[in-house]
Amino acid sequence: MNLPFLGKVIDERFLRHRLQSTSIAGMVGGATALLLFAYRYYIEHIFSRDLLVVGVAMVVVKLALMAWYHFTD
Repeated sequence: MNLPFLGKVIDERFLRHRLQSTSIAGMVGGATALLLFAYRYYIEHIFSRDLLVVGVAMVVVKLALMAWYHFTD
């Protein structure tokens, strides 16, 4: 990746690490929301729609972007 307008301030390694850390953070956030939903549902017997929606939305977005990049790259 060549970024002439940023010069040597931001290089390809920085962008790759940022991409990787953001991806991992998104997966951990989705897994945490789904695990917290499961805990509340199975242990506390409370159906938390908000946690379910957040977890499922993160999974759907991740899978949709993976498919998009696979077919357009």
